[in-house]
Amino acid sequence: MTDSLSRSVLVIGGGTAGNAATILLRRAGVAVDLVEAKPDWNVAAGSGITLQGNALRILRELGVWEKVKASGFAFGSLGVTAPDGTVLFVAEDIRTGGPDLPATLGMQRPRLQRILIDAVRASGAALRLGTTAESLAQDVDGVSVRFSDGTEGRYDLVIAADGLNSATRAAIGIPDRPEPTGMAIWRIAAPRPDGMERTDLTYGGPAYIAGYCPTSEDTIYAYVVEGCRDRASIPTESYADEMRGLAQGYGGFWPEIVKHIDDPAAVNYTWFDRHLVEGPWHRGRVVLIGDAAHCCPPTLAQGAAMSLEDASVLTELLTTRGDWDDQLLTDFRSRRLPRVRMVVDASVQLGQWMLDGVRDADVPGLIGRTMTALKERP
Repeated sequence: MTDSLSRSVLVIGGGTAGNAATILLRRAGVAVDLVEAKPDWNVAAGSGITLQGNALRILRELGVWEKVKASGFAFGSLGVTAPDGTVLFVAEDIRTGGPDLPATLGMQRPRLQRILIDAVRASGAALRLGTTAESLAQDVDGVSVRFSDGTEGRYDLVIAADGLNSATRAAIGIPDRPEPTGMAIWRIAAPRPDGMERTDLTYGGPAYIAGYCPTSEDTIYAYVVEGCRDRASIPTESYADEMRGLAQGYGGFWPEIVKHIDDPAAVNYTWFDRHLVEGPWHRGRVVLIGDAAHCCPPTLAQGAAMSLEDASVLTELLTTRGDWDDQLLTDFRSRRLPRVRMVVDASVQLGQWMLDGVRDADVPGLIGRTMTALKERP
């Protein structure tokens, strides 16, 4: 252990990346303040999430794996079906977290957030909800921060985990911004039909992709992927009608799922984005992690995993090196960039093949190569 015990960190953003970094740093004895803009800490946001083994490995590192396992639905295969529901083939998932963890686990996203929130609270971190960092003033020794509640703080390091549209990223002069890929996704949580034991994907039909994932013994989340439309042209009160119109063109479990697509407030519509900061991920003593630094479409279900890995790798460096300097933060990016770029590029490529109508694309090969590479520890 280094003198990191005497240092302080501000984490901006209480999502997956920020919560994970807070938990790990506090476990190492680092003083951490966590500020989150949403007063409710996003406890109700999202329908479901698919977590591959490499994400589960970090959740075990955080000490929350047993709660995650009890709350989610683990499985080890992926089915591909025709639009009418006929199962075309079933492939065994690659165990990217090692042989002692499931290949995949689905769970309700709000439940995962609550588990992480409980771990943050138990860590002893200082928390402020409904609060943002309004200004950052750096010098060679640290960062002085003024907050939206009128208070100020002084930190050895600021970790910006404030998401895809990170205000901190813009404030420190990093110009990279997310770009739409041309696809959008409709999502909803629903009861789990009897007999649904894994994720199934359908390519083609009324949408590019239709799929579902069990998230507990009783629940699933279902989704359909189409081309981007102007969000302003879709009234929110029509969201259920829009998703139901696409989903009812599929067979298998879909007729049962469609029965529950009736509340527009329960349907989420989001564009797919590609984002990867190509230059340094830090300016001085402010460093980006998670979606603030990179984001990809969910075609490989690796977004949360990449954010969790960021938190783990950065904490490892901060707690094993004596100097929290430019070289440490440069090494953090250098270690993460090849792996993150591989995931971002593969996730975007899978969608682009569909947009371009490529019928002979090596989808299984690309997925297999990527997931095999992810078996290596970050």
